[in-house]
This record gives sequence, structure tokens and C-alpha cells, in this order.
Amino acid sequence: MLRRLGTLLAALALLLGTAVAPGAPSYAASGHRAVIGTRVIGHSVQGRPIVAWHLGEPGRPGAPRVVLIATMHGNESAPAQILRALRDGPPVLGVDLWVVPTYNPDGLAAGTRKNAHGVDLNRNYPFHWADLDGSYESGPRAASEPETRAMMGFLGQVRPQWVLSFHQPLYGVDTDTKRPAFARRVARALHLPRKSFTCGGVCHGTMTGWYNSRFAGNAVTVEYDRHPSRHRMRVAAPRQVLSVFGAWRGEYAFEG
Repeated sequence: MLRRLGTLLAALALLLGTAVAPGAPSYAASGHRAVIGTRVIGHSVQGRPIVAWHLGEPGRPGAPRVVLIATMHGNESAPAQILRALRDGPPVLGVDLWVVPTYNPDGLAAGTRKNAHGVDLNRNYPFHWADLDGSYESGPRAASEPETRAMMGFLGQVRPQWVLSFHQPLYGVDTDTKRPAFARRVARALHLPRKSFTCGGVCHGTMTGWYNSRFAGNAVTVEYDRHPSRHRMRVAAPRQVLSVFGAWRGEYAFEG
């Protein structure tokens, strides 16, 4: 059974370009006991790597494939603590999980919503894209930004069943989505209100809209408030997120 799990992990690594450590993960020495692999999915305008961390049990029968994304906007960085807590804590079991704590590293470095080209990445996707200016600058064309293309390629290869995109500060879970029952489950688990994020009519060029229109999986927007507590981000929310997918903390079993 364990040998089969190792074989499946290796096969997945070859398919997705992921570095998977044999036996006990080499990341454990650096404090990342939950990590089974990493992937640089692309680079920002200024050349910063966009890193996806692979956690969980990709070889476990029935384990859902999940992607969590934070810091799409550089000034909405608090929820990244949830993803880092999952990465840095004990191993995660019962789910095939990828986390991208910092999707917009240039925006994070500058403390701005947009990337280094001044584009709002959540208006740059090729789904109802429109030429927007101001706070929601959408770029010269759909998918013009390297960060957008990196995430499109990554999601297109991983094909997660579920995607949670974390933001601030609207405080709620968007239940006006492809699978409202799942969104309501997320809201209950995270102790957030149900909301409808309609952007005043049509949400142009959003990542969740693009993913939901192209793939069988479901992407949902999760918004925390402007100043969530450290305890909520680092302790409560990671546990709550795992509960959404029936996952839990434990220890990986490796052959000696």
C-alpha cells in the first residue's frame, strides 16, 4: 500500500513538474513537514517566483483535489497566513492539496492591489473581459499578465475539483456561483456570512468566473475582513478549511 502511494506520488510529480521527496520529505528539515513537493508555476512581472506547495495525499482513493490561492491582490495578504499555516504545520491527510500563498508577489512587495504593470489580476482573465481603468485596471487585453497566464496554466494542468480564492475585506463567501450548496458549506465551516459578489452586474475578467466557465471543478471567492485576528488566520481558519474537504492533520507513513 505504501509502495503504491510512493509510485503514485512519483507519477504525479513527473506529470506536473513537481519535486517530490522520497521517503520522509526533505522539506521537513526546514520546518515544512506537510510539504510533499513544490512547483514554481511562473514568475511575476519583476521576475519573482510564484510558488505552489503540494500537501496531502494525492494517492489516497477518493481524496479531493483542491487548490487554495491567496494574495491575488498585494494589499490583501492576511489570508496567506492560512495557507502558510497549512504548509508549515503537521502533515495534511485526506486531501490532495495545493496552496499558493502569494499569487501576486510584486503587489505584495509594493503593498498595492495591482501587479507591477498596474493591472488588477482579478480583472485580467479571459472571461467577460472588458477594458477597465482605475482601481480595476484590466490590462491591454485578456491574459496579458504573466501572473494570469501562470495561474491559468497551473489550474489547467492540475484540474482541481475545488478552488478557494481568498481575499479581503468584503467579509463573506460568494454563494452566487456554479455550485451554491458547496459555497454555503464553505461559509458555514469558515463562520462567514453568505454573500453575492456581483460587481454591480457583471464581474469582468475574474479568475473564479474563468475557471467555472472552463472546467468541471468549482472555484469560490472567500473574503475576510480588513483586519482578521492572527489566531483566526493561523489557528482557527486552517482547521476550518480542512474540515470543508473532510481532511485532517496527522503523520505521513513512509517505508523505511
